[in-house]
Amino acid sequence: MAFFGSTKRFSTKLSLLGGAFIRSYSAASGPEQLNLIKQLRQRTSAPIKDVKAALLLSNWDIEEAQKELRKKGKVLASKKSSRTAAEGLLALAQNHNKTALIELNCETDFVARNEIFQHLALSLAKQALSVENYSQQVSGVFHVGPESLEETTLNLEHPKISGETTVHNAIIEVAAMMGENVKLRRGYVMPASSQGLISTYLHTSPQPGLGRIAGILSLEVDDGKAQVDAVERVGAELAMHVVAAKPLFLTKDLVPSDALENEREILKSQAESSGKPQMAIDKMVEGRLRKYFEEVVLLEQKFITNDTVNVKTVLDNLSKEVGSSVRVVNFLRMEVGEGIARQEANASEPVAQSA
Repeated sequence: MAFFGSTKRFSTKLSLLGGAFIRSYSAASGPEQLNLIKQLRQRTSAPIKDVKAALLLSNWDIEEAQKELRKKGKVLASKKSSRTAAEGLLALAQNHNKTALIELNCETDFVARNEIFQHLALSLAKQALSVENYSQQVSGVFHVGPESLEETTLNLEHPKISGETTVHNAIIEVAAMMGENVKLRRGYVMPASSQGLISTYLHTSPQPGLGRIAGILSLEVDDGKAQVDAVERVGAELAMHVVAAKPLFLTKDLVPSDALENEREILKSQAESSGKPQMAIDKMVEGRLRKYFEEVVLLEQKFITNDTVNVKTVLDNLSKEVGSSVRVVNFLRMEVGEGIARQEANASEPVAQSA
């Protein structure tokens, strides 16, 4: 085959059309091709073999190639949606009157470290702040399920993924780019007290607003003019305590009666095996119940930075310091992947209790 009127070097590609291979040509030279591959890799983070294939299919038109990758990626993303995604990150966002926390899952911690995945997580947390149609409220903490967010408009501002799109489409696109199942699992919004603040702590945080374990604590102060700095300082320590100590309930009164009776029966059975008199057994059971409360009730737990006092005493001391009563209204502890080994039907239940 001869070419007339041009001395350019031509590269070839093969495409299948109607059962026959058709040879087509592109004016992109070798160095230009390498540059286009590099650019498209930077734009999409797609594997190099997929980038090259898309450019060949699009006759080295980078815009068309990017569209092809997105189309192909969305198909691959839908195929991966049934795979278990137990890794990921928690993302936190706050404004003056509430705090939002979401969990965005993926399949590997490698993807969780990707800046595009992290940008999406932070964007989703900010989006959760704007939601008003909460699907559920548990002890003053509002559950924001994926269904509350997926059709809302999200504005992404990352060099590799930007513009307005729906939350649903943004997740699909990021899943396509990452080559893994990406899933918005759950979210919560905690309103701040009219006279108080919300303290937060993120553990294993790759950047501000992200982490693998989160502790959120709402504090209320009777006197709105109390020393804010002292309340913020202790609040931050208590949020860290929530992460480390894993409380299940705020006060002893909030421990469900069936859970308490079940624990009492277990302790009684253990005490009876000692062969001691009934009076001694009753004392043993009550003593061990106090220990149980110290393990699961926030106000009864030994403070992580000073185990000579419990959390209730820390709050009493803070109240004296600021000259006004300070109390915990509610708290939330969340960890990436918790409960995924079980059925996810209960994933919407936060670990939070209110006074």
